[in-house]
Amino acid sequence: MSSNLPVQIGGSPPASTDPLARAADYATAEKSDATRRAYRSDFNHFSTWCFSAGRTPLPGSPETVAAYLAHLADSGLKASTITRRCAAITYAHRLKGCPPPTLAEPVKAVLRGIRRRIGTAVERKAPATARAMRDMLRRIPADTLAGKRDRALLLIGFSAALRRSELVALNVADIETVPEGIVIHVRRGKTDQEGQGAEIAVPKGSRLKPVEALEAWIDAKNALFMQKRGDFPSDALELCAPLCAPLFVSIARGDRLGGRLSDRAVALIVKRWAKAAKLDPALFAGHSLRAGFVTSALEAGADAFKIMSQTRHKRVDTLRVYDRRANLFKQHAGKDIL
Repeated sequence: MSSNLPVQIGGSPPASTDPLARAADYATAEKSDATRRAYRSDFNHFSTWCFSAGRTPLPGSPETVAAYLAHLADSGLKASTITRRCAAITYAHRLKGCPPPTLAEPVKAVLRGIRRRIGTAVERKAPATARAMRDMLRRIPADTLAGKRDRALLLIGFSAALRRSELVALNVADIETVPEGIVIHVRRGKTDQEGQGAEIAVPKGSRLKPVEALEAWIDAKNALFMQKRGDFPSDALELCAPLCAPLFVSIARGDRLGGRLSDRAVALIVKRWAKAAKLDPALFAGHSLRAGFVTSALEAGADAFKIMSQTRHKRVDTLRVYDRRANLFKQHAGKDIL
């Protein structure tokens, strides 16, 4: 039986006092904003294809979904993308109270066949290891506002093993200074959708010195804010105030501070400095910072459970992919013969 709840897969739920609309708001709140945006885009693609093919997207039939998945595979999409679009169709149907056609055996068989034929290998970005981080930092100027921001961004993302969504969500008030370094208060993360929060310690360090870089950026940003306070529109003062402000913001020409950085901006910054360090920028992205910390820690012989305490991974198995890379050349079978 179909539900009378309006379907809103993505975007910000509208404020409403209508009970049904409020119920829909809470139903969609179970997913993160990023997931809902991805699902909305995916379901819109499915709907567009259905309309062009004279089919109904919601409720959709198993035959319609199977044909759509085959179309995606023939178009050259990766198995991971096809699987995500299948999940979006499932989610939209469940929100509407309709049986998901994706659970029908014919659809499952098509999806298994697609995975078997085109493969399911995940294209992983290169980790920005401690060695790569040092090479990148050498190219970032320490005397410019943008340079201070980028140095702090890379080092905090690396040393706290943050996801890029967590990195850009930080406010200045989320940083707590302690004698040993700083404690970062992450309010919500990918595996913490209910907002329990986490505290992540970052030592001052003697090599990369992440805390020193962060302090330099915050001091420079606060000084600029106080210097140019009169240039800000009154409705922007709260956003730009030193404590309420996003930790990492965009910088326009003339050192004008903008709004909160997007997670896409993090990827572009990583790529920019990877290229400056003579590394292939195509291999690097926002996740390279988090992956780089894990890989470097494993290479240094850190305990897996201590790494998980920093990364907040729930399962040791998740670290194995990083462990394999960190130990590719250790105890290699051909070490003494090649």
